[in-house]
Amino acid sequence: MRRRNTRHRAFDPDPDAPRQCCDAPGCDEEAGYRAPRSRTTLNDYFWFCLEHVREYNARWDYYKGMSAAQIEAQLRSDVSWDRPSWKAGHVGRQPFSEEDVLDPLDILNASRADRARRHRKAREPRTPEPLREPLSTMGLNWPVSFEEVKIRYKNLARKHHPDINHGDRDAEEKLKVINVAYSALRAHFASNSDDGLEKSA
Repeated sequence: MRRRNTRHRAFDPDPDAPRQCCDAPGCDEEAGYRAPRSRTTLNDYFWFCLEHVREYNARWDYYKGMSAAQIEAQLRSDVSWDRPSWKAGHVGRQPFSEEDVLDPLDILNASRADRARRHRKAREPRTPEPLREPLSTMGLNWPVSFEEVKIRYKNLARKHHPDINHGDRDAEEKLKVINVAYSALRAHFASNSDDGLEKSA
């Protein structure tokens, strides 16, 4: 058994149409299709038969009689659904103030702190990948000059030297790691001509 389609077809008459004849002069057909009387009274309708509503729609020009400036203003108004709008950061004619916003969870301040932290982090020079572990081993932060590296190396070598630590194996192993880190840093700075400062940081 086929289910009956109860939806209206595209050109079916309006079920709410009044029982009257077409508003087109001289037409005795039953009116079933509405059309706005003008752009200023869009909710006030003519009622036409199908033939005359097609003719009316073909001639309809919403912007008829408007100047170019009026059309431009109407298009801009349509973009915001005929509601007032203001420049970003303003409420009406007044500049927007965060004090006007109820913020019991302090979200605005937290967001401001996050932005400031991200900004500071973005401005910090990035440590070159090959130098991260050697610098960490020697307890240094980027950027650093080779003179600072040498001073730190001398202090660490003196601190972990086997003679100072009475042959302690842990100190000896630590010194080996420090020597490897220092060699890596020395090779890096030797390949740069900016007296120990990385240009691409």
